[in-house]
Amino acid sequence: MDVAACSALLNLLAVIILIPLTAFSLLVVKILIGKSIGDPGYPPVRGTVFNMAFCFNRLYDRHTENAKRNPTFRLLASGQSLVCTVDPRNVEHIMKTAFDRYTKGEYNQEITTELLGEGIFMVDGDKWRQQRKLASFEFSTRVLREFSCSVFRKNAARLVGFLGDMAARGMDFDVQDILLRVAMDSIIKVGFGIDLNCLEDSKEGSVFMKAFDEANALIFRRYFDPLWRLKRYFNICEEASLRKNIEIIDTFVIRLIRVKRELLVDQRGRSDKEDILSRFLLAGQEDPEKMNDKYLRDIILSFILAGRDTTGNTLSWFLYMLCKNPLVQETIFQEIMNVVVDEGRDPPETESRDNDDDPDEFVRKVTESALDGMHYLHAALSETLRLYPAVPIDGRKAEMDDVLPDGYKVKKGDMVYNITFAMGRMKSLWGDDYEDFKPERWLKDGIFQPESPFKFAAFNAGPRICLGKDFAYRQMKIVSIALLRFFRFKLADETRAVTYRTMLTLHIRGGLHLNAVPRMRL
Repeated sequence: MDVAACSALLNLLAVIILIPLTAFSLLVVKILIGKSIGDPGYPPVRGTVFNMAFCFNRLYDRHTENAKRNPTFRLLASGQSLVCTVDPRNVEHIMKTAFDRYTKGEYNQEITTELLGEGIFMVDGDKWRQQRKLASFEFSTRVLREFSCSVFRKNAARLVGFLGDMAARGMDFDVQDILLRVAMDSIIKVGFGIDLNCLEDSKEGSVFMKAFDEANALIFRRYFDPLWRLKRYFNICEEASLRKNIEIIDTFVIRLIRVKRELLVDQRGRSDKEDILSRFLLAGQEDPEKMNDKYLRDIILSFILAGRDTTGNTLSWFLYMLCKNPLVQETIFQEIMNVVVDEGRDPPETESRDNDDDPDEFVRKVTESALDGMHYLHAALSETLRLYPAVPIDGRKAEMDDVLPDGYKVKKGDMVYNITFAMGRMKSLWGDDYEDFKPERWLKDGIFQPESPFKFAAFNAGPRICLGKDFAYRQMKIVSIALLRFFRFKLADETRAVTYRTMLTLHIRGGLHLNAVPRMRL
């Protein structure tokens, strides 16, 4: 090789090395400059957003470790800091007291836009108020409450039959997958008035759910990947996979909207168009340009995320906790027998006890009164959400300089996150037994006692508190009552470690494989 060629090669190598080094150096400078790192008036720094990628699979445990050292701490990022807190005073401040000073912000919106777009979880201002007003009206109606309970009972009975077949064949099963399917059927029927039949392995529903979960996980990874915009631009790596999944999701949801529009035409003049999608479609007729299919698509996906993941994942963690705490499982069973079976039985001359062995007959006894009387079950579900909240982290953007109640300053543009997962694991909030699964901590004289939503923020708090909280508890209680009346659950493999998959919502990594043991006839 001659001197000129050698020189050219060395120059090329220098460029190849210098460009990424320069880019990395600029990123480091952008992360560190102007962050008041040594100023005690700001929260202590516990790393950068990007080095969290090295502990990504145990991210929420890492946040918990940091929070035990400093209840409020910072992670540095390019452009702004991420302030993380488990202090209920700070949570109340950003979610309620200073609500107008904190928004979802462009940072969150840019990262989640392909999946959630302008759905209720990611918008501010007029769009948020419009969606919340329509949804709030829907959730408050007696028609929805009665219809939803009817759907939940029907699906719970189907689930008992489905697991009964598994138990009869001695098969273990992934209960998370099954519960997510049931929850999907419920939210699509209650929210949009359409039968999907995911439990019976509807191919269309299965493909959608797989794409939805993958998109959920890939979107969350963006928070820790400084190169995600570049990957999106060139459509490579994770971003190429995300785009494919979004295409599947969009196809499914646009078809859902089309089917619902056709049903509305067939139902013209009827007064029972009470599902959520119908209300938004009818509102869209008044402003079709604003309420277009893209906007409706974003709204639908937000409700699917809330209605499917919250109940499906929480029930999965709930059954895991019952398998690890068999005494709690049996205590709930006894409560079912006392509250639902015995109190719900008609006089002996009009009803046989054998009816209790028929799932369809049994779920009819799970009335509103029975649900209200299941205090221990309600406590056990709440205890599950304390340790395994469906949404493990939630944040807002500071629209102006501020001072949090704990005395730490926040700069305009900073993101402030309440780490819900870590909050449930703080000794300072829950006492010496904070690591224990203990439903009794929620009871006083056998009656369920709620905690402050700023301490127990599993359903958010303040003006953005989850509209479907009671809806979710009703569904989880109905399904739990049906399952625990007919089965005793055990882990298929006691030696397998059970942990979460790091994504927007708290899935169990690899699913949860259980055995269902039928209970003796009573």
